[in-house]
Amino acid sequence: MDDRRSKPRLSVHLDAVWDGGEERHTALITDLSEGGCYLDTVGEVMAGEIVAFRVLLPDGDWLYLEGEVRHHRHGMGFGVRFVDLNEEQTENLLRLLKIAKEAGPGAPAISADLVEE
Repeated sequence: MDDRRSKPRLSVHLDAVWDGGEERHTALITDLSEGGCYLDTVGEVMAGEIVAFRVLLPDGDWLYLEGEVRHHRHGMGFGVRFVDLNEEQTENLLRLLKIAKEAGPGAPAISADLVEE
């Protein structure tokens, strides 16, 4: 099976909020890499759609990101590839990945396990 991901993925547990149409949806980010993430949520999206969302950081601040929907499962969630990240977003994302990796699987607010390819 061909895996198109070029960046290592971490299995995480991060709260997020995303906007879909005129509604705001909650989500749980369960998979994160430098290139994208998976949002576990019930809201509906379409492949190719650009979705704006915010991730709750361990320090209580929010990280704003945008991603192109690459795949979705009706009523389950969707995966996005990050688009147009600026320098600050990239730095915060890398910091978040580092925190998640160092916290390990037992941390309550953020946890991470390397997903083997």
